[in-house]
Amino acid sequence: MSMVKYILVLLMPLLMVLQAQAAGDEPLSVDKIVSKANKASYYAGDDGRSDARMIIVDKDDNKQLRQFVILRKDKVDEGDQDFLVVFSRPSDVRGTVFLVNKHVDRDDDRWLYLPGLDLVKRISAGDKRTSFVGSDFFYEDVSGRNPELDTHELIEENDDAYILKSMPKNKENVEFSYYQSSINKETFLPMVVEYFNDKGEVYRRMEVVEVEEVEGIPTVMKSKISNLETGSETFMQFRRPAYNVGIPESVFTSRSLRNPPREWLEAQ
Repeated sequence: MSMVKYILVLLMPLLMVLQAQAAGDEPLSVDKIVSKANKASYYAGDDGRSDARMIIVDKDDNKQLRQFVILRKDKVDEGDQDFLVVFSRPSDVRGTVFLVNKHVDRDDDRWLYLPGLDLVKRISAGDKRTSFVGSDFFYEDVSGRNPELDTHELIEENDDAYILKSMPKNKENVEFSYYQSSINKETFLPMVVEYFNDKGEVYRRMEVVEVEEVEGIPTVMKSKISNLETGSETFMQFRRPAYNVGIPESVFTSRSLRNPPREWLEAQ
């Protein structure tokens, strides 16, 4: 081999890296993938409003309905934000209100108003991974899990998705050993999230069923959470989602628990 060819062989890896960077194909870091997925899932626009419906199906195919409006406002992009969920159907949950003041540097503040008892119940940090109004969704699923609570590792990459393995930093606060996420490379929406127990078995699965572009933003329209231990499933459907609608901060205070903001419960 000539000296010129030998030098070219040595330089080839560096040349390939430079070409990839020039083409904009520099590999994303795990932290960047996690950040983009978190933003795509929970921070689209500065605020948002949507009608939503849950259909809970048990192992015997019995069905329950939950219908509600969900409002969101970001205080800081990828930072603190607020959520308000107001239930309208069926009659036994009508008037139930869930309020979240989400924080990135400490535990979120969560409250649930139960109109039948005229009771405001604070949801403790230890209860955030328990059933949300009898569904297979958890309280934490509604507003999202803080990525800083877990360590993340890229374990696989294909043409369509990044596959991440995430392990809790404090295992005493959660019921899972770890979870794996399949994140779409184009939208950065997590399309499948599987939770594993201490035996390495999948016991809970979240799947995105349908995505549509709303105001130029890829938006989850249908999703499903399956409890593989009990055989139950909960389907979530969103209707008439809208972004940047100008929801005021005053909507996301304790006053809205007993007196929800009626003007924001109807689609604009």
